[in-house]
Amino acid sequence: MPKLRHIALATKDPESVAQFYKNVFEMKEVGRTNTELAEGIYLSDGTINVAVLNFKTDQLGRGMDYVGLHHMGFVVEDLEEYGERLIENGAQLLNPRPTAPTQFFEVKHRGPDGVVIDTSEHPWAGALGLEP
Repeated sequence: MPKLRHIALATKDPESVAQFYKNVFEMKEVGRTNTELAEGIYLSDGTINVAVLNFKTDQLGRGMDYVGLHHMGFVVEDLEEYGERLIENGAQLLNPRPTAPTQFFEVKHRGPDGVVIDTSEHPWAGALGLEP
């Protein structure tokens, strides 16, 4: 059974937003990123990864001022099976499995309501996998 293990929040100030979640909910910083897509901080409560990101491009079509839930991610047993399920149920493929080897990746779909859904066979930093 797939498990929700990743939530990405769009913000203009990753430092203060991450500090808020660390102070209030005792989340731990498990990494940082600065790529062509976004700059930010990865947090975890030991089960789920929360990415607090300042996006550098408008990936959702909501404008560069958008803040809030950006996307969510599920760890799945089989990327191809769940990719087919997503498409059969109205999700559009946005970013397929990479063909070149990479350390970590996720496949991206847009659900029928516009929410972006990541799927991965491996958990995000600080998140649990599929083990019971």
